[in-house]
Amino acid sequence: MTRRRTVLRCMGVAGLGMLGLRYAAEAQTQPRIIAIKARKFTYEPDVVVVKLQESVILRLTTDDVVMGFSLPDFGARATIIPGQVVDLALTPTKAGEFVFLCDVFCGTGHENMDGTLRVVA
Repeated sequence: MTRRRTVLRCMGVAGLGMLGLRYAAEAQTQPRIIAIKARKFTYEPDVVVVKLQESVILRLTTDDVVMGFSLPDFGARATIIPGQVVDLALTPTKAGEFVFLCDVFCGTGHENMDGTLRVVA
């Protein structure tokens, strides 16, 4: 094999390695998707655990009536419409337990519709 072929082959292998590293890095930076289904008068799941500074997308759905999702400690909220998907991006900046709740009246029992976001360090 000529020196030129050897150099070109090494460059190709190195290029593929760099490409692999690029895709690995992109995969690590993709937010984790957490599905939350709103039902009269609960969220499923009603406890969500995430890491501090972890980028997540809360994927909100409902089959019932129009509902809300409010996470006041992080200034996050969304209206959930039956049959539609709402993605709410969140990167928690403080650890602890935080209440999320329905902020759109959805019927008797609405006042008890809440859940907990647990952010761990």
